[in-house]
Amino acid sequence: MKKQILALGIAGVALLALAAKSADPVLMTINGKDVRLSEFEYLYHKNNSQQVEPQSLDEYVEMFVNYKLKVADAEAAGIDTTAAFVNEFTQFRDELAAPYLVDNSVLDSLVEQNYMHMSKDLYVSHIMMNTGKEAVLDSLRTAIINGSTTFEDVARQYSIDTPSARRGGLMGWVVAGRYPWPFEEAAFKTAVGEVSPVINSGYGIHIIRVEKERRSCEVLCEHILRLTVQKTDSAAALEEARIDSIYNELMRGADFADVARRLSEDPGSAAKGGRLDWFGAGVMVNEFDSVAFAMPSGTISRPFRTSYGWHIIHKIDERGKGTLEENREAIIRSFGNDERGSLPRRKFMQQQIVNYKGKLNDKAFTRIAKWAEELGGTVDSTMTATFAASDLHVFTLNGKKYTLAQVMPQVPVSALKGGEQIAALIRSTAFNVMGEAAIDLAREDLVNTNPDYRNLVNEYRDGILLFEISNRNVWQRAADNKDELEQFFAANRDKYSWGGTEKFKSYIIFASNDSILAEAMQFAETMPLDVVPADFTKQMRDKFGRDVKVERVIAAKGENAITDFLAFGGEKPTNDNARWPSYAAFRGRLITAPEEAADVRGLVVSDFQADLERRWVESLRAKYSVKINNDVLQQVK
Repeated sequence: MKKQILALGIAGVALLALAAKSADPVLMTINGKDVRLSEFEYLYHKNNSQQVEPQSLDEYVEMFVNYKLKVADAEAAGIDTTAAFVNEFTQFRDELAAPYLVDNSVLDSLVEQNYMHMSKDLYVSHIMMNTGKEAVLDSLRTAIINGSTTFEDVARQYSIDTPSARRGGLMGWVVAGRYPWPFEEAAFKTAVGEVSPVINSGYGIHIIRVEKERRSCEVLCEHILRLTVQKTDSAAALEEARIDSIYNELMRGADFADVARRLSEDPGSAAKGGRLDWFGAGVMVNEFDSVAFAMPSGTISRPFRTSYGWHIIHKIDERGKGTLEENREAIIRSFGNDERGSLPRRKFMQQQIVNYKGKLNDKAFTRIAKWAEELGGTVDSTMTATFAASDLHVFTLNGKKYTLAQVMPQVPVSALKGGEQIAALIRSTAFNVMGEAAIDLAREDLVNTNPDYRNLVNEYRDGILLFEISNRNVWQRAADNKDELEQFFAANRDKYSWGGTEKFKSYIIFASNDSILAEAMQFAETMPLDVVPADFTKQMRDKFGRDVKVERVIAAKGENAITDFLAFGGEKPTNDNARWPSYAAFRGRLITAPEEAADVRGLVVSDFQADLERRWVESLRAKYSVKINNDVLQQVK
């Protein structure tokens, strides 16, 4: 009976695999490599979405076959095994896979939680102490809650955040994304008037009291500032009188932006008529913040003072934070600054350990603890070397056993003592190694389980190979092979006729003055007649440095002011302010047709590349087999 059940189970798996393949049949086989319908459809639709005139299916099949033949040629050349290819492809594949290797339910929950925080601002007080004094702070919290003392008195006496301690613990406005996550989370979990439990922000321990809250928004303002910083009392009093005078001028109808340009002492905004960028709560100093957010849009505040001086605000507008989708990417980016960034991946890792049947070998860690004691009970080079050579089985994943030797390179250097502590450290490291190995397996399986990922990976992989093999066979060959280019030009010379139009062919030598020009012309005469342009230019630069510039020109009448003057009797163009005001033609002559490929290089190179491409594709068609399943082709949607 059990054999029958097992046989049915195996048959079921085989049928599922067969069903998956039949749902995505082989469309064509290129050089023995199958191309499935889904890949072809993905690229076909992507290509047509990018074309002004969509290609017909038959046209695209021809182009696609050529594309795959070139990829096959790249593989035959071993390009896919080079270190450069492997490094580039692996980096892209891993970056592309990253969004798939997280628990999206955890990520979505964190995004929603952060967005809820963004909907309001909290005005808070806090008391901060050094870590290690949790019990002390908890007892002080209890005393505050039962009324034995006040929050303000405890803050002044015990808080190590000196600026807020002087104000009885008052911090100001707390907004989402501005403070360490544990602090933000505790603040937003605490109701107005309540005191949070003791929390550790990573910078110290805190209790938080929420004083009030308001709807979160951003404001757009103009302002005028008269500075009082580092001024005497009498000078500061003059600024108070001056800001009152400015306010009266505004009340009589003066243009705010004009007054700000003339009289504001904030150089950053004065030039813009006092205009500040949109800002949210907590960005400005408390006094400025309180006035800006309390006043209605379209109004002008009375003068008020901050630590910088006297201000007047014109509030232009205010806006909400936008929708969750509008803020989603920014919220996710903010997770990289704290522990939230690791939570979705950590949860995914735990799921993959289960999926791939990961299991720590508890007996191994009991053995490691005893072994560590036998080796002296302290992590040192002897113990590390001994463990690093051990084949002791520490965990199993996907049916494969992993050894202590495979885990030890990841164990952090530690001064731990005692076998139990050492074993615990190795155990936690082994769990992380097992988790990363499980994620690697999930990444490899993505190609089989996620069509979008598979198509993007295949497209990028083939794209790298296509570029490199095309560069070797077409682009670089056409650019670098001068002899072949000249042969192609000679065989197709009639194609590049100018119809009898005269053009002036020459080097133009520019110089910083007439004497250097004369010397440069003499030096140029010493070069052989068949010197190539690149060598001619290099030798001139080596000899004269930046005092001379060389240009090679071929131009008909009316195409270039300098050649018009030098060859066609035109007026001399003014060049007084140029670095090289002196110039002359060297070996210049009029020609009625191109003499060499260099005379029409752009056209010849383009045509030569097209010819190389044509001949290459013909050779690929003869070299590699192509089989197309026309029945499957009819299924293309």
